[in-house]
Amino acid sequence: MMKWVIAAGLVLAAPFSASAQDAAAGKELFKKLTCTTCHQIGAGAKNLAGPQLTCVVGRAAGSAEGYTYSGGLKESKLVWDEATLDKWITNPKALVAGTKMIFNRKTEAADRANLIAYLKSECPG
Repeated sequence: MMKWVIAAGLVLAAPFSASAQDAAAGKELFKKLTCTTCHQIGAGAKNLAGPQLTCVVGRAAGSAEGYTYSGGLKESKLVWDEATLDKWITNPKALVAGTKMIFNRKTEAADRANLIAYLKSECPG
């Protein structure tokens, strides 16, 4: 009887651990979705076609030094928190009309959470 209870507990716990944010999976997805074509992240990151994303979580939208943003994004008054990033990754043009961001890939909620976990992990200090 005790073995069955332990096994049942493991089965019940499995879906919860699988849905946890995974920065390593987010890093791989960042590469797979070709985010690296336009964005750099981490120590020494530079602006490319898109702004560098180091420490983007908590940053005001349109504020990466040296990057020329669309007027809509500069005037959006958005702050890149988890909920805003989730909406942005889902459909940037729906969140901010006139944005230069081109991203039209459908992503699952778990993938977006992993991407955000990766973005959060790349902020030294």
